[in-house]
Amino acid sequence: MSMANRQQQLLAARRSATAIIGMGKTGQSVANYLLHRGISCEAFDEHAVELPASMQIQLHIGQLDADTLSQFERIIVSPGISWNHAALAAAREHGVPVHGDLELFEEHYQGDLIAITGTNGKTTTVSLIDTMLDTLAGGIEAGGNIGMPMLDLIADGDEPQRVVLELSSFQLERANPIHPRWAALLNVQPDHADMHENSDAYKAAKLRLFAGQGDGDKAMLPANGEWNALADDLRGRGVYVRRFGIGDSQELDAGVQQNDDGSWAVFWHHYEVAEFVTSSELPLQGQHQHLNLAVAAQAAADFGVSASVIRQSLTSFRGLPHRMQSLGLVAGREWFDDSKATNPDAARAALSAFHHVIWICGGLRKGLDVSVLKDAVTNHVEQMFIIGNDPKPYAELAYTAGVPASFVKTMDQAVKQAAHAQAGLPVLLSPAAASQDQFRDYVERGRVYAAEVKALEPKP
Repeated sequence: MSMANRQQQLLAARRSATAIIGMGKTGQSVANYLLHRGISCEAFDEHAVELPASMQIQLHIGQLDADTLSQFERIIVSPGISWNHAALAAAREHGVPVHGDLELFEEHYQGDLIAITGTNGKTTTVSLIDTMLDTLAGGIEAGGNIGMPMLDLIADGDEPQRVVLELSSFQLERANPIHPRWAALLNVQPDHADMHENSDAYKAAKLRLFAGQGDGDKAMLPANGEWNALADDLRGRGVYVRRFGIGDSQELDAGVQQNDDGSWAVFWHHYEVAEFVTSSELPLQGQHQHLNLAVAAQAAADFGVSASVIRQSLTSFRGLPHRMQSLGLVAGREWFDDSKATNPDAARAALSAFHHVIWICGGLRKGLDVSVLKDAVTNHVEQMFIIGNDPKPYAELAYTAGVPASFVKTMDQAVKQAAHAQAGLPVLLSPAAASQDQFRDYVERGRVYAAEVKALEPKP
């Protein structure tokens, strides 16, 4: 067969094939899903990757080529690949559909979909919904940004009755409007400035969560006025809109309420009756975390989970690793791991959970402005220890907030010096930054922190 004929055959095969861009965890999940269904596909990655031996797929390593990608019937892009990559933009201009794995999931899943998005708090909320709804007949599976890639949940054809998905802005912008039966927006804070065109594009990606909802669906929105227009639009489509926040249980569906005696309580509504759990009963600390619990409780109630099961779940839920996780009492003080706080708003919420705290911060800022933390630092931070390769903005923050700060660069030095800070005060790692300047990810950063804290314990 001549070279020209082979080229023609290749082009003909690609017209009915899928190109998968990025062969990490999500890309491999997409490949497995397509191959299991006999759908022809090829894999592309700009970095050297090694696929499982069992995955029989052609792999192209190197710079993405627009002409090559434009030969395919469709393109599925992993979340870590920029949506504005020149090769992808050119393929879209050629009329090739470009989507993410959420598009495939929505095309094939027929059960009840619960979807959660927001800048902060998604994983905690999804984990608790998963725990509570698993008590129902038929159970539930969790996926998306949490745990298992979403396509793995339906890969074997045994479709779960319910699925709860943690969805990022990247996943939402790469799919046609999905149709969740129950959807929640937790918050929208400045983040991912390096991956979205601007803050408006980031917000618009988040709000795509609700674009496909209609009559009989439920949507949970923050109570502040910024979301009133969206609430009105959803109600006009027949969506039952719930609101949550800090306020009165007679006015909000779920949230955190201050009692007459000054104490606080998490509340939600079971049918029309408000249910309460006092904050002192909750192992998880921080008002921002308690709002996540309230949202999860309302989701569970809306799907028929009993108030007693919800209450037991809330009072036994100790949180997730690296999210305001207590490491216990070591060297005369309590230590908290909030390594997941990769942006200023997450760190501000964590700092506000303390009266006074020793703060370990710093890392890869992703272009975010840490000066917005001034009031939180002034009111809650006794001393700062700055790590990472970009200390100047944190040092300037400390100066304007009137808080003493030391640039210690590395985690081991931060922990050692924090152990000798003002006696008895807790220590909080809540970096307000990503981790990749010094660590693989926030998980490794949290593990290193925990190991350094453990090393302070006296040797037997």
